[in-house]
Amino acid sequence: MESTTNEHNRFMTEAMAMAEEALAAGEVPVGCVFVRGNAIIAKARNRTNELRNATRHAELEAIDEILADSALTPPGSLLSGGYPLSDTTLYVTVEPCIMCASALRQMGIKQVFFGCANDRFGGCGGVIGVNDGLEHPSHPPYEAIGGFAREDAILILRRFYVTENSNAPAPKSKANRILKTEILPR
Repeated sequence: MESTTNEHNRFMTEAMAMAEEALAAGEVPVGCVFVRGNAIIAKARNRTNELRNATRHAELEAIDEILADSALTPPGSLLSGGYPLSDTTLYVTVEPCIMCASALRQMGIKQVFFGCANDRFGGCGGVIGVNDGLEHPSHPPYEAIGGFAREDAILILRRFYVTENSNAPAPKSKANRILKTEILPR
């Protein structure tokens, strides 16, 4: 199935709604949706602060939801060495980090569309190309394409980072920070 611009926009809008939910909960505002057959099968947001667990990124939260529902995981796919996400596409507001990009590859994700690059921890080319730049003996690479709702993804991150993060170990005063709304072209 060829994806259209309208489909990309629809699914990125859903991912952004999850990012807004994360922001409202005091989390780094990252949201995602997993799509199969033009339908959302799972959606999630970051929950690292809420659960006090650094691995609870949006992508891993949604993968857990998929794996917990036997109707969403092809029968025997995990036991037979198959790829339970081989017919699934991910839409996520920020480029998956190295940890999440690796998990997506292990699960055999078909494609990833993301909003903005992750210059500090990006696993789909931002820092390292876990998705296709590293050899793996059995897991196939996946296509990762950025720039969908990029400006919205950048602005929601900026909204988070100008606020005080009460969950940070030693919060830095951000009283003098200003929300920058100008976004430079890629």
